[in-house]
Amino acid sequence: MMYNNLMEIIEKLKNSVKKYSMLQDGSRVLVGLSGGPDSVCLLTILNKLKTEYNMVLAAAYIDHGLRPDETPGEIAFCRNLCKSLDVPLEVRTIDVKSYVKKEGLNKQEAARDLRYEALNQIAFELNADRIALGHNADDQAETVLMRLIRGAGPSGLSGIPPVRGKIIRPLIETERSEIEDFLFQPSTFNLQPSGQPFVTDSSNLKDEYLRNKIRLFLMPVIRKINSDVVKTISRTADILRDEERYFDVQVTKLLMKLISRKSDEKIELFLRPLEAMETVLLRRVLRRAIDETKGLRGTSFANIDDIMGIVKSGKSGDRIYLPNGVRAIKGYSTLVLTSDLPVKLGTYILDGPGDTVIRETSIVIRSEIIEGAGDDRGDDKRIAFINGDSVHFPLTIRSRQPGDFFYPAGFGQRKKIQDYFVDKKIPRDERDAIPLLIFKNDIIWVVGSRRDERYKVEKETGKILKFEIKPYTG
Repeated sequence: MMYNNLMEIIEKLKNSVKKYSMLQDGSRVLVGLSGGPDSVCLLTILNKLKTEYNMVLAAAYIDHGLRPDETPGEIAFCRNLCKSLDVPLEVRTIDVKSYVKKEGLNKQEAARDLRYEALNQIAFELNADRIALGHNADDQAETVLMRLIRGAGPSGLSGIPPVRGKIIRPLIETERSEIEDFLFQPSTFNLQPSGQPFVTDSSNLKDEYLRNKIRLFLMPVIRKINSDVVKTISRTADILRDEERYFDVQVTKLLMKLISRKSDEKIELFLRPLEAMETVLLRRVLRRAIDETKGLRGTSFANIDDIMGIVKSGKSGDRIYLPNGVRAIKGYSTLVLTSDLPVKLGTYILDGPGDTVIRETSIVIRSEIIEGAGDDRGDDKRIAFINGDSVHFPLTIRSRQPGDFFYPAGFGQRKKIQDYFVDKKIPRDERDAIPLLIFKNDIIWVVGSRRDERYKVEKETGKILKFEIKPYTG
């Protein structure tokens, strides 16, 4: 479609600005400028409207460090464009590759996080109250389809928000074809000496990313069925977004009452209200709790259903293991969602009787020597009596190692520690936190659980070693 009247696309942008209250008189706006058609169109139109809105404009190019062959040309293009529009340009570099390794994110997630961080920093430095991005209606439709394929719920299917905090997206209701038509009209835009209206990011042409596959392969097929598919999907996203705003208020009120404690990697929610909650609210509460806990992000819609399963029908102590090291644990009174790394003990040497503090699990193992004839002293989980005629200091406390085995008291046969933990239904993320008391290479006590049969106290035993677990309160 070619515009006979260039004001049509400008009016479309103005309608979106008004509809979503994106700008106020005197707004200071930072435009994210990549040199691609969307951001170039956005900057060009906002520049035409800056007098009408009494607007102060600036632009920012973010170098992700991923395309060193193309980036210098893009920066030169953006500098030339901004100079022709008399708009100041800031250029910043972010280290996506290092961030990927540090945070364990994929490249696209890492680039997005760092890009938004950089834009917010520049906006702060320039005292800008808005950050304008060039997402368009096609981006909206592709995002909805991408999330649908990955298994998102209503919140994800509501798509890209037109406004979020400082972020505004004035082109969110304008289709990509309209943007390119606008830019290719000589009377609209011919500011570059080459006559080139925008640059093309080569990564957008590769089919290694899901979004690109949807853009390059899926959307053309759907358009043969429904030529207005972008408008259709965008309208659906609008409806879902309106409904989400209503539910957001309800979920916010609920979470204020549900959170027992929270950190960057873990959130605990009171269990009983969750167990009684309707599915439609429970799903949203869990989704919000996960989204607002940094270490839990990336948990999918299908995973939420798994978590709801243990909330509704699981027993205390039940847990499920989710991607990225996330665990959901149903306790007696709380549901714990965590990505904290499981505790693994260090190594402790017991040179003689006394107290040994196990810092990782906040316990003290107290040892003493009892002289005298042995008798049948029953062990319990917190106390073990060991034949002191067969064992002497120094002893070692450590976590399990590959190949560990012992002879459980009352069982008498050799058993691998791994198999013992499985039989005792000890969750795998807790197994490295269980202390093992070692004499030479033998496990003589699985602390808090079972003594080794080979080191039991006999009637003729002359010296007994007593080990007892105490809470560490220091």
